[in-house]
Formats: sequence, structure tokens, C-alpha cells
Amino acid sequence: MVDANVITAKLLLLEEYYRDLTEIRDNPDNTLDKLKSDKWLRRSVERTLQLAVECALDIGSHIISSEHWREPADNKDIFAVLAENGVVTPEKLPTLQKMAQFRNVLVHDYARLDPAILYTIVHKNLADIEYIITAVKARYVDKV
Repeated sequence: MVDANVITAKLLLLEEYYRDLTEIRDNPDNTLDKLKSDKWLRRSVERTLQLAVECALDIGSHIISSEHWREPADNKDIFAVLAENGVVTPEKLPTLQKMAQFRNVLVHDYARLDPAILYTIVHKNLADIEYIITAVKARYVDKV
């Protein structure tokens, strides 16, 4: 059985990371040029994205383990298992799997990460994090 307290605590963290990233995105001073030149801003974006994705993966892992669903082969497979069991939609699966793969880039290839990619993610892909929050809440929190 999924522990609603665990899910709620992790969702609160994920919501915090989401808010932090939207605050960065919505600040007109945070241009691509600033992201390229300001290492502290860049590191903040990188680390917050990493924490957000890892939190989403932790939520997925907790759900999978608690529900006794098949064990995922890797991080991107966590989202596949969630899709197989109706937590997330199959249509969102490719995007969510890219998110898991991007986490590996953040952790292992950060020295070669193009700031333009970070900028694009913050400006065009934060809805994916919001989607996970909404989907998990609908299935596990709002029903409690």
C-alpha cells in the first residue's frame, strides 16, 4: 500500500523545486546570456532540475514498490511502469523518459552541458514536472 505521508512529503519537495524553477524562469533578468555568464545561476538551475527529477523518480519508485508492480530496469523505466499502471498517460511517457535521461546528463556530463539546453528546459518543459505532481496527487493524495 502506498504511504500517503511519504508521497505527500515528496510531493511537497517536488512542488518547492517546481516553484524555484518557475521563479527563475519568470525573472526577466534571467536571460540566456546571463545563464551562460553567471555560474551561480547556472549551478542553481542544474541542481534544482536534478533534485526535481530525482524526487519524481523517488515518488515513482515508492509507488512501484508499494503497489508490487514489476521492477523497473532503469530510471526511465520507472515512468514506463507508471504508464503501464495508469498513473501517467502513455502519451506523456516519452517526455517523462527524456526527463529521466536528462538527470543522467546532469549527474554525469555536467561539464559539457550547454546552457542553452538548460534555458530551453526551464522555459518550455517545466509543465512536465507539474504534470507529475498533478497525476500523482490525483491518484494517491486526493483519494485519501
